[in-house]
Amino acid sequence: MPKNGGTGRNQRNNPYQLEELFVKCHRSPAGIAWRWRTELLTLAVLAAALWWLDTWVTLTWTCVALAGFLGLVLAVPHSRRFITRRFWCVLARHRLQRLCYEARLHTRSGRLPLILWTRPTKVGERTWVLCRAGICAEDFEAHIGELRAACYARDARVTRNRRWSHLITIDIIRRDTLAASELIASPLERLTALYPVPGSADEQEPAA
Repeated sequence: MPKNGGTGRNQRNNPYQLEELFVKCHRSPAGIAWRWRTELLTLAVLAAALWWLDTWVTLTWTCVALAGFLGLVLAVPHSRRFITRRFWCVLARHRLQRLCYEARLHTRSGRLPLILWTRPTKVGERTWVLCRAGICAEDFEAHIGELRAACYARDARVTRNRRWSHLITIDIIRRDTLAASELIASPLERLTALYPVPGSADEQEPAA
């Protein structure tokens, strides 16, 4: 029993009770399940497919059918690209959440920025992030180096929404679509090697 009801009175007068409740919920099993929703949903679908096939055939043929289906999905280029891009989207979301925790890009109460949506692009992934009160786009811009290193990317860009400053867009750049896939050597390099240009370093002789 607190003396003079001090603790109870402070608890009733605390204006951040909802913040503390959210932090507890975020660290609870429900919050962990929400962050790992894609993986849990995939496991649930595989378990349901395994149970449904097991009612028709034996367990051995069920595993063979699932393995053949996964092999077919990975063999087709279109579906393989789809799976690969979705994998990088999920990985980027987890890495962004980990970066916000390690780089202290969160509020004083421990609330991390809310990652609204992540979708693949031609050069990588694009993520929409909702900043909590106490976090801004400039905080992410100050950690560009950590951001691209955390996502295993070539580069990263942070763009603030022109109307809503608490909404930012993070572009994870993994490849350069304008880069040449094969470099063609110029024939002038071979001619220069055979016939050095007068006054060049190849034509100069060492002093006696």
